[in-house]
Amino acid sequence: MKKHRFISLCLICLAALIAMASCGQGGSKNLIKENAPGEERVVNLFSPMEKSSPDAENVARTAADLTVAMAEEKLGVNVAYWTYTAEDYQDRTYDEVALDRARSNMDDLYLLNPDVILALGAEGKLMDLSGLDCAKNLRDIIRVANTVDGRLVAIPQEVVAYGLFVNVDIFKQYGLELPGTPEEFLECCRVLKENGIETPVGANRWWLETFVFAQAYAGLYNGGNTEEEIAALNSGEARYSDYMRPGFEFLKTLIDKGYVDAEKALVSEAIEGEGADFLSGKTPIVMAYWGAANTKTAYGETDFEMQVIGFPSSLGPMPVMPMTGWAVGAEAEHAEDAMLVMDVMMSDEALKLFAETNRGISPSKNVKVDCVPALRPLNDRIEEGVYVLGSNAGMNVEQWGNTCLIVRDLLAGASVDECMSAFDVLQDEALSNK
Repeated sequence: MKKHRFISLCLICLAALIAMASCGQGGSKNLIKENAPGEERVVNLFSPMEKSSPDAENVARTAADLTVAMAEEKLGVNVAYWTYTAEDYQDRTYDEVALDRARSNMDDLYLLNPDVILALGAEGKLMDLSGLDCAKNLRDIIRVANTVDGRLVAIPQEVVAYGLFVNVDIFKQYGLELPGTPEEFLECCRVLKENGIETPVGANRWWLETFVFAQAYAGLYNGGNTEEEIAALNSGEARYSDYMRPGFEFLKTLIDKGYVDAEKALVSEAIEGEGADFLSGKTPIVMAYWGAANTKTAYGETDFEMQVIGFPSSLGPMPVMPMTGWAVGAEAEHAEDAMLVMDVMMSDEALKLFAETNRGISPSKNVKVDCVPALRPLNDRIEEGVYVLGSNAGMNVEQWGNTCLIVRDLLAGASVDECMSAFDVLQDEALSNK
């Protein structure tokens, strides 16, 4: 199946997911391996992160490294890191390299983006993780998002949630309540624009699809018929374009009314493009991932009251959650030990350590960590079980990356009908390859 490749955003999500360090030593774009000598039991791990040294003290490791260290200690194995980063658009992407390595059985453990999970899972290249002890404690959302052909093929260490970051002080200044529906959101933008806020919504070329997902799939994920609706999409009985149209029409309205600067968004990187205006109070609304509210280099320290809410939908504020995940190669050389490492890394003990380090949402239903006050509105919705998935390996058309690219077409001037035709082409290609 011909697929749009979507890389940079997913790597941004990976950064949020694991608070990753630089992907290569000294900015190198080459594969880097770090391994401790003298170990007989080795598990090869491929990801876009690295340890500072194979025997680094725990305090020098990222949250993910802490869980790897726990597995090494409990099992007596050595986890050898293979890392890769692309320096510019001419280099092969991380996803392309991950696909090749997994298909060639070069590693044992992989950290994968949603479209790669779907591709490798469909090819039978990933182990079924449903029999692991840690899998018994997963939230339902994790199983749904990472199940391909009835097999649980990947597990994340954190649920990455996206929401709207709102300058509450500006909203209070103009007597505005936090919006829940598309109509309420448009009214807030109207009032802000009429009171001199030139561009109420700060946007970038990566994350506007979050608005689309909230409106497209609010009913699918919260209406009690998720499996049936996804089956209808996979069979062609239902059309992705019918789900997507309201969200694209909403974005078109935001653009036409000047609530979003399409030209600026099309060339802006995430946070870099709109962050300064949000922090200065020039733009009262931006979209970002959960971890940005915890990060001082993003929105963790503001001079105003900030609240993070869900995106507008027919069911009220809606969190949007894409998934990356760890997976084990089905024909990996050290598959047995890799599965044992996975079971420790995703155990409640390890996930609690990870969540406390990253202050994020755990994939385990047994692990909860207090979030910062700004995140409570978003967290409350998630804990109520109200959300939509931005990626779902059970759908035969990859969602997160493809939707982002088609939203870019809209920003560049494509009509809503042209964007819907693009979804139809993707769906027809998926159906023809069944």
